Amino acid sequence: QVRLVESGGGLVQPGGSLRLSCLASGRAFSINAMGWYRQAPGKQRELVATITSGGSTIYTDSVKGRFTISRDNAKNTVYLQMNSLTPEDTAVYFCNAGVVVGAFALNAWGQGTQVTVSS
Repeated sequence: QVRLVESGGGLVQPGGSLRLSCLASGRAFSINAMGWYRQAPGKQRELVATITSGGSTIYTDSVKGRFTISRDNAKNTVYLQMNSLTPEDTAVYFCNAGVVVGAFALNAWGQGTQVTVSS
């Protein structure tokens, strides 16, 4: 079983910054792409950013130029640096990873971390 645990959420003023982290742990697994999704109240979960094991990234348009996704493969950790935050960024942020355990490919999710942007 592979577990994803997010950290780094919280309350920040508009224009501020936060850095989210997500650690993957478990036994005998490898990780392909990792990513961050978010879900605001009353809205569907949406992709924020993804990063492959080789470092290629994709961002949703609304966060381009403000958010940066990165990963440390040795630590099985993915990060999301969020700058110039706006109230529209308020959501629960979820970590996602494509995980291979033996002959099985799994889509793993973290429990989510709340990000609130408010003055």
